[in-house]
Amino acid sequence: MTIGERIRAARTARRPGCSQEKLANELSLARWGKPGFCDRQQVYRWETGRRVPREWLPFIEQVLNLDLSEDNEDQFADTVTSVMLLGGSDVDRRQFLTASAAVGLAALDLPDAEAVTRRANRPGPVAVGMGEVSAVRTMTTTLGNAASELGGGHARHLAVRYLTLDVKQWLDGRYTEKVGRELFAATSELVHLIGWMARDEGNQGLSQKYYLHSFRLAAEAGENELAATALRGLADQAVDLGHTPTAVRLAEACEQRGRRLANPKAQAYYRNTFARAAAADGDRTTAVKMLTSAQAAIERATTRPGQSWASHYSHGRWAHESGMIHAGLGDLAAAEEHLRLALDIHGLDRKRTRAIVLADLGHVQLKCGNIETALATWNDFLGCADGVQSVRINDGLANIAARLPGIPDSPSAAELGERIAARA
Repeated sequence: MTIGERIRAARTARRPGCSQEKLANELSLARWGKPGFCDRQQVYRWETGRRVPREWLPFIEQVLNLDLSEDNEDQFADTVTSVMLLGGSDVDRRQFLTASAAVGLAALDLPDAEAVTRRANRPGPVAVGMGEVSAVRTMTTTLGNAASELGGGHARHLAVRYLTLDVKQWLDGRYTEKVGRELFAATSELVHLIGWMARDEGNQGLSQKYYLHSFRLAAEAGENELAATALRGLADQAVDLGHTPTAVRLAEACEQRGRRLANPKAQAYYRNTFARAAAADGDRTTAVKMLTSAQAAIERATTRPGQSWASHYSHGRWAHESGMIHAGLGDLAAAEEHLRLALDIHGLDRKRTRAIVLADLGHVQLKCGNIETALATWNDFLGCADGVQSVRINDGLANIAARLPGIPDSPSAAELGERIAARA
């Protein structure tokens, strides 16, 4: 049976009888708390297969006590409905979603080009303008600043609640197409931030789902830079998870989107991601080419941060990422030079970010045979890491602890080990 046939069967089986008009009013009450926002014609179109009830799906399931998803709710739910379902699951059940290469590649499918048009200029109880769009962007910036300083583990639940309670009512409200595109773009940034927070907590599968929805929202809004940045997040994550062919494909798609932009920071951001994926794939030629191209782009960029996610890609972050790519390629001298550049010249000042760079620098120094210098760097790392909730910090601690037994007869190593043990 089709979805429409199942809706009709469930409606006509109800006792006392339930007309299409009665069902429409019940759905409006379930969604908005008042009748009038769904009519008999909508129900008729669903039942006859002329339309798929995308954003109404969860309310139809609720009112008719049906399960229409058949374990594939993404097939029927539009991007907004789908991300809200994900957010509700995140807050209420904390279910773990397994990361896979297939989910990442799903981002390359064409998004729903008419999504904003369908939602614009329709009835809804809340009028939405640029003030609400500005509110979403302000909240995203505020939550992002807190996460950058103290780690994604501190505020993700706040960001998800804001998405599923406040932003949801605006996405379901009344707005023009122009406002709708801005609202979709602002929501894409918030969803991307939640994905970053989940990843920083170590919840890779959940992060991947949010990145995927961020890409779709951005693409539906016509925001090329936001869409490329979401692909960048998926590509970078795929490298970490060992899905190297997927990482290369996503990173290449991200870099190609970046070519259309006049933002040198965004170009450097995406090219370094492609370089990292190519290095992981053993493609030294492409990695070096992208590193060189990223450096040329960042040297053209202003140091002043911009408004978008990619425009916040600083010279310090470029230097850090470039250093780790050089380390992966075996050029330890270039790696240490770039990591010191990130710390000393560009002065990364967020506790979380500075701590991560110090942990990485210590590992490079140890590989170069500079044992005491590495131990001093790791002591600085511990000072910066205090109070930060991030899987990157936890990984740094674990990696340092694993290397200390290989440094015998060193009072500095013993002292460092005691400091790490005291944090456990």
